[in-house]
Amino acid sequence: MKKSCIAMLLAGGQGSRLYALTQNVAKPSVPFGGKYRIIDFPLSNCANSGIDTVGVLTQYRPLQLNSYIGTGQPWDLDVSDGGVYILPPYQSAGEKGSWFSGTANAIYQNIAFIEAYDPENVLILSGDHIYKMDYADMLREHLNHDAACTISVLQVSLEEATRFGMMNLADNGYICEFEEKPKHPKSDLASMGVYIFNWKKLREYLIADEKNPESSKDFGKNIIPAMLANGEKLWPYRFKGYWRDVGTITSLWDANMDMLSPELINLYDPDWPIASRSPVCPPSYTGENARIIHSIVTEGCEIDGHVENSVLSASVTVERGAKVVYSVLMPGTVVKAGATVEYAIIGENTVIEAGARVGTAPDGSDGWDVATCGPDVHVAPGQVIPAGAMIYSEEEA
Repeated sequence: MKKSCIAMLLAGGQGSRLYALTQNVAKPSVPFGGKYRIIDFPLSNCANSGIDTVGVLTQYRPLQLNSYIGTGQPWDLDVSDGGVYILPPYQSAGEKGSWFSGTANAIYQNIAFIEAYDPENVLILSGDHIYKMDYADMLREHLNHDAACTISVLQVSLEEATRFGMMNLADNGYICEFEEKPKHPKSDLASMGVYIFNWKKLREYLIADEKNPESSKDFGKNIIPAMLANGEKLWPYRFKGYWRDVGTITSLWDANMDMLSPELINLYDPDWPIASRSPVCPPSYTGENARIIHSIVTEGCEIDGHVENSVLSASVTVERGAKVVYSVLMPGTVVKAGATVEYAIIGENTVIEAGARVGTAPDGSDGWDVATCGPDVHVAPGQVIPAGAMIYSEEEA
């Protein structure tokens, strides 16, 4: 079954920097933008780019993610000659099995799956980025430049560059050096963690890397530096759209707030839909006391209070006299009468009892300023915040 390109989606991360939000689910399963989960974005990008074979590598608490993806039908990935496959770590007869020990090791453990499709190229993706990208454009550049590897890069400020893996280019435009979080960056091209490899080349490097006991089994730390050292042709694909890594509480909140600005990332483009497995819910309902300003309100919500500059997922309830401002409420959240939620992320199925207060506006802020504000507090899924409680910091939550 010959394929030009298949995708391998790394979705097994614990997401420890999301703290309690990933206590029981893998990071790609975290609700996002009212209607989605984080993994919807790379899966939709694959489908829209014409890549119909996707291996999803799971590891940490995979049950919900496996159930959510199912056969891949919401993303049109339930095809007979491809499709979406869940690929957990496994142990073969006579082998010592283990969890994935790094991004490169995760792909190494699934060489047999890749070989079944005999692809010319393999697209490596992360399951925790919010963006819209046509991988077919990236693949064309990869082929046109006869690259062993093409790395998607994003132009960032030199101040931000210290947080990324940075790509330095030779005079001919190819990548000549990779620097991980440099103190003194030489370029402004940051790796997005999206790679296309010539499969025959990658296979050689994966096997060699696996035999090295000193290796971290990582693409950025091991595979790419090894390819550069051997003079392989690595090409930068310059991406100019919206992209955000939502690996921290602040970045997750920021990206949700960005959803309120369609000029940043347009989710209403019929030519590039972001699909999801939506719950079966009744239409949203607004009561006579409801006041909704510049917010996302998803199906199944019941609103009879004040909602402003916020993102409400499915089946959220905001009772009369309750106030939700600059906050992200995940599915099933209930904010009871007279309660206030400000600058906060509230996990799934949490109840904020009457009169309680969670979060507060940053000192000296007059409305939202992305440069200075962020979520004051986040609450783990399934919590009950007692009536009249006041929680203003992460320590109190």
